[in-house]
Amino acid sequence: MTATSSSILGLDRSISGRTWRWRGGNMDLGGGASLDHDLVTQLLLSRGVAADDVERHRSPSLRAFLPDPSALRDMNAAAERLAQAVLTGETMTVYGDYDVDGATSAALLIRLLRALGLAAHYYIPDRLLEGYGPSGAALVKLAEQGSSLIVTVDCGAMAHEALAMAHDAGVDVIVVDHHKCSAELPKAAALVNPNRLDESDIGAAHGHLAAVGVAFLLAIATVRVLRQRGFFESRPEPDLFALLDLVALGTVADVAALHGLNRAFVAQGLKVMAKREGVGMAALIDASRLSRAPSCSDLGFALGPRINAGGRVGESTLGVRLLTTEDPDEAREIAAQLSQLNEERRGIEAVVQEQAEAQIASQHNRSVLVLAGPGWHPGVIGIVAGRIKEKTGKPALVIALDADEHGNGKGSGRSIAGVDLGSAIMAAREAGLLIAGGGHAMAAGLTIAPGALDALGDWLDARLGSAVTGAMANQSMQLDLALAPGGLTPALVETLESAGPYGMGWPGPRVAVGPVRMVKADLVGTDHVRLIVRGEDGANFKAIAFRAASTELGQTLLHATHHRRLWLAGRARIDDWSSRPQAELHVDDAAFAD
Repeated sequence: MTATSSSILGLDRSISGRTWRWRGGNMDLGGGASLDHDLVTQLLLSRGVAADDVERHRSPSLRAFLPDPSALRDMNAAAERLAQAVLTGETMTVYGDYDVDGATSAALLIRLLRALGLAAHYYIPDRLLEGYGPSGAALVKLAEQGSSLIVTVDCGAMAHEALAMAHDAGVDVIVVDHHKCSAELPKAAALVNPNRLDESDIGAAHGHLAAVGVAFLLAIATVRVLRQRGFFESRPEPDLFALLDLVALGTVADVAALHGLNRAFVAQGLKVMAKREGVGMAALIDASRLSRAPSCSDLGFALGPRINAGGRVGESTLGVRLLTTEDPDEAREIAAQLSQLNEERRGIEAVVQEQAEAQIASQHNRSVLVLAGPGWHPGVIGIVAGRIKEKTGKPALVIALDADEHGNGKGSGRSIAGVDLGSAIMAAREAGLLIAGGGHAMAAGLTIAPGALDALGDWLDARLGSAVTGAMANQSMQLDLALAPGGLTPALVETLESAGPYGMGWPGPRVAVGPVRMVKADLVGTDHVRLIVRGEDGANFKAIAFRAASTELGQTLLHATHHRRLWLAGRARIDDWSSRPQAELHVDDAAFAD
């Protein structure tokens, strides 16, 4: 390859066609640089931390990042109304969404209220029969059954008709949400959402919170009101920090940006999770076959999918039941059931993904892929949309046709950085192209009438085409450092991880390791490429490229000869399966060194 003025390591383009760029200055360590806190400082600076604010971000704490909850609009009204319910022993219901954010948000408030002496009910709608968000019929029924207060979590911000029905039925509704809002808000006793268009500057700065993070702020505000009223003069205050395992799980599983307060939530929540004091969370960890304290990636890839499986292909209440139970036997039973449902979900997902991918070629000119099919399970379309987005580099909508009795389609979309899909879907709804729709920048959901798919695809192309073109043109592999194979050590991995937790908005560090020559390459599982490589310094290490067998990257690695030198780029990890800890590389990309 020919080097250019902006190239890294003398490389122009990688095997996957991307340009490699330094995320924050040249971090070439060679093989002998010492590892100290300067590397962590560089990682923080390259993720947007100001030089005079590094120490606050080095060990993110709630004390350093938590705002006064009252800065959010309607927070005081919501806390006052919830405190009133506690003081008077009202009958109330927490109405949650069926995903992980909804389940953890509902569980957090239920556990808080239980600690305050109020046994709240919960209601989780069925994904297939009721769809997303509160329905007016369900809210009215809950009122008829005696609930004088309903708190919706992770839903409700756009439920104008449903909340109007609840208002007319005489029940108070508090909305705790984080999805995008329209200028006109639904009727509610309080609507707490940092993404309200009329939000304060401080509140709007926390628009990256998942609903469970907003629920935690409401918990703080409610306890403060009760404290001011002398409620705790004769009883202990609840341990709010004990709820942070729920906040961490919901935040990571909802792919919320891990900067600022969210990063503190997850960092502290992982510490709570490691103590295994929550009965349901401990059972979930055991069912996920984790023999160590969960990491941030475990929340997204092991624990979260199991909670999600209940709402996707099983019983929608299983997640809340697990995360609120105090019975170890019940917790083990539910966790095992969720694990089984998660396996069933994987099988269903594989079928839908194969059928959806078959449609990609016919849409090569589309900026936003709109893939649809009859019989697709609505519970897996969001996951499939995410997989296709990763594979194509384009925003993708996956729509299950004939998903309700009217023949309407239910769709879920995932976007790429720089393309606000949620706003586009809301605009499409307002333009009459959708029956319902909403979401946030990176994810959205919709309901669409039969025959409207082509019109939606054309409209999205016109609205988002230039943004998608720009975002794809700027796609690159952001690297944090480069090193010789001998520098890939457990000590390096430990240092890199100390600048975490990593996730959306706070990307995990990528390293380039090389040059290396191939010792062995083979397939493991169905489509993972496993490697053993050797560097010019004589050091060997193992590497793996997940779900890469059918890609150009995977095929190139499988057929690379010993004579060609390569640079490998990816995440440095610890191999837990060895008799002693060893560092390995999870490969995202590669480039020939000559």
